[in-house]
Amino acid sequence: MVTVTAGLRARVRAEEGNLLCSKLDAMSVEEEVITGKYLSALLDILHFQSSNVWTADMLAKVMAYFHAQEGTVTLSSLQMSIKSYLKNLLYQPRQLLTEFQQLDQQQFQTAMKYLFNSRKDHLEIGNIILDWDKTREKIFQSPGVNRTLFLVTLDKCFVAMNALDCVDILSQVLHVSAASYLQPDIIGSLPSFLLEDAFKNLSAVFKDLYDQTSANTQRALYGWMKQILQNSHNMSEFNESTSWVSAENLWILGRFMVHLPLEDILKINLNEIRLFISYDNATKQLDTVYDITPELAQAFLERINSSGFDMRNTSTIYRLGLLVCFYGDTEQMDAAVARALLHQMIKCNQLRGFQAEVQKLKSQLLNIAMQNQTLNDILGSLSDAVVGITSSQLESLSPEAVHNAIATLNQVSGWAKSQVMILSSKYLSYEKVLSSYNISQMGTLVTGISTQSFYSMNPKELSQIIRGTTSQYLSDLSPAQQQGILRKITASRDFSSSVKDIQGAFFKEISLSDLWKQTGYNSSMMKVKELRSSQALYLYELLSKENYPVELLSTGQLVKGVTCQLIESMGTDMFLSSFQFFENNLHLLSPYQVNCLAWKCWKVFNASMPPFLLLVLPAEYLEYVSDPLCVPFIESLGKTEMDLLNPGLHKKNTVLQKVQECLNGSIADEYDIDLLGNLICHLPPAFLHGRMSLRAMATALHQFKLCQHLSHEQNTEIKYKLLELYGSPSNWTAETTLDVGPFISLLSKGELNVLAEKFPDTILQIAKTTGPISSAEELLSTVFESISNATASTGSSLTRPDCLGTRVPSSEEIIKLEAANMFWSVQELKCMDTGTFDKNVDLLGTVSGFNSSQLIALKERAKQVWGSLPQWKSYHIVSLGRIALALTEREIEELDLHSIDTISVLSQQTEWTLTQARSILQGFLEDSGQTISTLKSFDLVGLGAILCALNSTEIMSIRTAEFSAAVARIGLLFCSTPVLRQFKKMTESVFGTTTSWNGSILQEIGTIAGGLNEEELKAFDKNLMPYFQPRAIRLIPPEIFQALSPEQIANLGPENAAMVTRLQCELLNASQLQSLQLALDGARTSTPEIPNGASTTQEVQTPAPSSVPCLSGFGICLCTAFMLHLPF
Repeated sequence: MVTVTAGLRARVRAEEGNLLCSKLDAMSVEEEVITGKYLSALLDILHFQSSNVWTADMLAKVMAYFHAQEGTVTLSSLQMSIKSYLKNLLYQPRQLLTEFQQLDQQQFQTAMKYLFNSRKDHLEIGNIILDWDKTREKIFQSPGVNRTLFLVTLDKCFVAMNALDCVDILSQVLHVSAASYLQPDIIGSLPSFLLEDAFKNLSAVFKDLYDQTSANTQRALYGWMKQILQNSHNMSEFNESTSWVSAENLWILGRFMVHLPLEDILKINLNEIRLFISYDNATKQLDTVYDITPELAQAFLERINSSGFDMRNTSTIYRLGLLVCFYGDTEQMDAAVARALLHQMIKCNQLRGFQAEVQKLKSQLLNIAMQNQTLNDILGSLSDAVVGITSSQLESLSPEAVHNAIATLNQVSGWAKSQVMILSSKYLSYEKVLSSYNISQMGTLVTGISTQSFYSMNPKELSQIIRGTTSQYLSDLSPAQQQGILRKITASRDFSSSVKDIQGAFFKEISLSDLWKQTGYNSSMMKVKELRSSQALYLYELLSKENYPVELLSTGQLVKGVTCQLIESMGTDMFLSSFQFFENNLHLLSPYQVNCLAWKCWKVFNASMPPFLLLVLPAEYLEYVSDPLCVPFIESLGKTEMDLLNPGLHKKNTVLQKVQECLNGSIADEYDIDLLGNLICHLPPAFLHGRMSLRAMATALHQFKLCQHLSHEQNTEIKYKLLELYGSPSNWTAETTLDVGPFISLLSKGELNVLAEKFPDTILQIAKTTGPISSAEELLSTVFESISNATASTGSSLTRPDCLGTRVPSSEEIIKLEAANMFWSVQELKCMDTGTFDKNVDLLGTVSGFNSSQLIALKERAKQVWGSLPQWKSYHIVSLGRIALALTEREIEELDLHSIDTISVLSQQTEWTLTQARSILQGFLEDSGQTISTLKSFDLVGLGAILCALNSTEIMSIRTAEFSAAVARIGLLFCSTPVLRQFKKMTESVFGTTTSWNGSILQEIGTIAGGLNEEELKAFDKNLMPYFQPRAIRLIPPEIFQALSPEQIANLGPENAAMVTRLQCELLNASQLQSLQLALDGARTSTPEIPNGASTTQEVQTPAPSSVPCLSGFGICLCTAFMLHLPF
């Protein structure tokens, strides 16, 4: 009877399942499940559920149906198959693309609905609630999956769905991807016909992403927009005299109007250009054409002028946007128009190039604006053109004029330090009393206030500055100025109440000893402060007495203060709740902390730990990266900056070998580039040479340009790949040249000359705006020749016979050349006009490539322009920059060096000889009327590297209180060993004998620890070794470094171990060298290394989190949904 009843129930269930599955399109779902197409099955179920109620007994009915149709299908087998299938989809985006392409329209629409248009935080399927927000987050965090979504949207969406919805989806995907998927070849897949609203919306998306796309992509997008706009144009009216470029089309093009050919601009109907300029948002459009050229801008201006607008009407000028930067007709212009133009030209610094031309126009307008008026009269109406005024002109201003113009002057950017010093002095001399209110009016000019002036203020006024609007400029102050403010506040009763108001990087200037003296700290106030490691170590220990780790770690900066002992002592639950804070703030952790974190993860997660952390464990642990973990391993490393993890060279090579194995020995296409992320910067040259396809290279170029430290060999292979991809540079377009960007410096001189002849402005733009690669001498030489040949002039106001026939550098050339100014000859620099030198000395002082002869020539020119050395003001000396290095000891003695702010600027130069540094030190002491014993902490900070010229007697005469306030800054200096030893003695007067030093003190004193003697170094506990700053390790003399025990060396930590020099290594014995290798590898001497049984062929099974209930008997649809959320 029981058997009959059970059989009857089974048949009933099968029939009910058959009825249910018929609603689900049974044949289709059955085939999808049995053939393993679980994505299609899930989408069918989600679609079914959207119009039907899912009940708890449906699982049993569905499974009964499957048993009746296919006896081999069990819930357990389905679960395993689904897990494997969906894991492959998420980590094999090419396969996901294929699966998406095979979806029917209904399935595709369902997928898009739940991915992009669902506002639900959770999905309910049966009695299971799925965290859909986190599921989608995981999907969108995968670059490869995002690329698939982008491609499949282009392929299927505009056929299957409403065009406006498709545009919205494309917008979401592109914004997530930073538009990196928009390659020129993809633009051809965009629909060639769109309804008006959809086209306008999609065009708006592309305009938003304009700066994130390559130059070739921008050109291709313009071509697509032009085609659609031309097609919609009334063809019956299209002829030679009727342009498709209407007012509305200009509005739609927006930034893309810079790609219009010159002839198309000149053919724009005058009524249309008049209508466009009359639009309320025309100015908004024209304000964004940052990459417009002078030729195109002037063509637009000509059409606007011809359309009937009065080009000298203020209303018209305000509508021109960035076109004003190329305003041409200045003849017979009155002063009011010139001032209106100057007011609008404040936005011209946003242009991609042509700043020299802009400065030239501003100079012309400035002269017009000053007709029949003095600079004092119109200073406040000149906008940022005042930046072009020379120091001698600014010096002639009256304090009243500066006071009256402060509302304009305080908003101007681009000031040179010397100009700010003059203007601040003028303003404050008018105000008489330095108050927080007066300072609040100064804006960017606050950086010109002298350190002594800050220190002379009332502490309460200084506290107001910290709390008020001026606080936004505190980070722009020099370390000496910041120290001047803090020294006055910390010495007052207001410090305890003020410390909570000190925000951002300014807080880092507070000394450790001053922190010790205060109370009332809490975790919430740390959320708005930046901390040095020494501060964080102290504050974390202090606050941990009253706060849970999660509360402290959530502040961000306090993670710097977490010790290994704290990480190791965390219970599993506490560690799990804290881990996200560590992961989010990885950039704030030291390599040693990351290593500790990795060991804790190994203990808690074992082989299922975050894959990128395997990098900081000994190389043997990479054996756990089996095939199933390859993709998550590479993906997590690609999202992490490898230099933050600081692997040793051997381990780095082992990691890269594992990466190559995971890629099956090649980089096939753009999906591999997506996966690699930052890792591409570290791939060996041989792998780039023979294993990267050209298809991949087209996508990789953008990523390569983000790399900071490519080797010469890597650059060489990149160059050959670029030539293979784009062909000979003689055939390159301007867009290709821009896209290659800094890598043009790898080309031969002949190839560079070809590009410079074809695209001089493009080459100049690349040389000015790209990173270290662009400073290659060949490129700068090409830029110099291109510019100087185009603008060569032999005219000079100098009457000296030795300057006759000599080419004279002009202001326009100097501004254009920047670093390439290094190629002026000594004779040419000697013959520079007085006005040109006075106007450009600050810029010339920044050129790193000048040799000693050129610097001497510029120094002598300064003497001729400014008079004898005793006549030079502080701002003269400051404006010299590197030129000051040419001053002899005797010349330094003649200078007025009373101001610590002048010394602070001089100390930033790193090429002073010891005798020059002594002269600067003596000059400051004599001119300021001080001795070493009277120096304040801000004097010590301002002296900077000049302190390395102190002798032992002088160092010991520094007051302890002042030294303690400046010790962290002094700990940044690379002084000689004898000097460091004396600083170490001073440090003991602050922190006690070396045997009492802890980790926060070692972090605070930095390089001063390089002055420890052998006995002191040997006495340090091995657990303190990671807290030596890396820069200090390098400065420990080899004969003293060898005194470290093997245990101490083994505990240096990876970063400190990497700092050990060759000379230090040569004196180590075998045991010490073995310990050093352990430290480099991130090994832990106190715990077993690799557990038995690890092998390269072992497949590590990552257990599913216990919160995922897929193994507890729920149905296929529930398991499918949850597998999408599993962190495989």
